[in-house]
Parts: sequence; structure tokens; C-alpha cells
Amino acid sequence: MSAIRLLVLGAVRQHGRAHGYQVRNDLEFWGAHEWSNAKPGSIYHALKQMAKQGLMRAHDVAPSTAGGPPRTEYELTAAGEEEYFKLLRDALLRHDQKIDELTAGVGFIVDLPRAEAIALLKERVAALEGWRAEVTRHWSPPQDSPDEWGHIGEIMKFWVHSADSGAEWTRGLIERLEGGAYVMAGEGERSVDVLADGAPNPHAE
Repeated sequence: MSAIRLLVLGAVRQHGRAHGYQVRNDLEFWGAHEWSNAKPGSIYHALKQMAKQGLMRAHDVAPSTAGGPPRTEYELTAAGEEEYFKLLRDALLRHDQKIDELTAGVGFIVDLPRAEAIALLKERVAALEGWRAEVTRHWSPPQDSPDEWGHIGEIMKFWVHSADSGAEWTRGLIERLEGGAYVMAGEGERSVDVLADGAPNPHAE
């Protein structure tokens, strides 16, 4: 999965219809250009590519009064909506995805019903625990010689640590969701603004 597809689909979806600059602006507010491949060229390419694939519908709108070419606005098609939720669920469920994919999934987690988000995250914890068990099953250095594997053992230690820390963070998010944190899908209106009123954009130049 590519994080850029999920990011662009989600950014367009939250506006209903959006042009490339709006999508870019939203993702820059998130700092997505720092932790993912959501650079301007990638964003515009993704918009055009997904329009060709039938995931988005492109609308040419009138040029600005200052002149210039018509601006293209995009909206998700039914296929785009289906693809968006497929990518979102996958980003939250899998234990082996890249960090930008998980980050994008967490960014749009509120688009899921609370119960479904919690269920997906619980499956993620189970997958992390299973992966940890598999790693330790194949790597069990003798108690009297824990460094027998040399520096290669550091790889195994890193994997185990990653599984433990990933599961701990996921359990914390589950607990917060079970406690009623955030406005999830079907629970009422919420703002599409990325930042709170009056909050400065930390990524503004």
C-alpha cells in the first residue's frame, strides 16, 4: 500500500470536493511532507492517476478573476470511497506496514465507527503478539551466553522491542477510544479543520 493514496483520498473526502492546492495545504498542515512521500509533485500525480483509475471524478471550474487556467476539483467516486476505506482499514490492521501508512491511518481513524476502529486495533495487537512470538521462537539465545548471536542479535532485539512498543501504543489508543475519545463516524458533526482555531501552523514557512 502507498500512503499517498490514502492521504489524498482522505483529504479530498473530508472536503467533499477539493482542488490540488487544498489537498496539499491540508497535508502540509499535518506535516505529511516530512513523514511520508506526500510532496507536491506526488500529490498532483496521485490526483490525476486516481481520476484515470475511476477513483475520483475531476471537475474543471472557472479560472480565478486574476486569470490563469481553470482549476480542477476532485471528488471521490463510489469506487474511490470503497478504496479509501479498504486502505484505511488495512493501515490500522496490519502489524508490518511502514510507519507512514500507519500514521496516515491514524490520521483518518475518526472516519470509522468507534466499534470497528477498536476491533481493527485489537486485531493489530494480536498480530503484533503473534509476530513477537514467532521471532522469539526462532531466536532464543542461551541464558548463560545472551550475546552468542553477536551483533546480529541486535536485529532480533530491535524486532522484539518494536513489537512490544507497537502493541503498547495500540493498547493505549484502544483504551482512549473505549473511553470515548474523539468524535467518530456516526457520532455527530466535527470540523474538517486540521488545526484548532488560532493555532499556528507548525510547518508554515
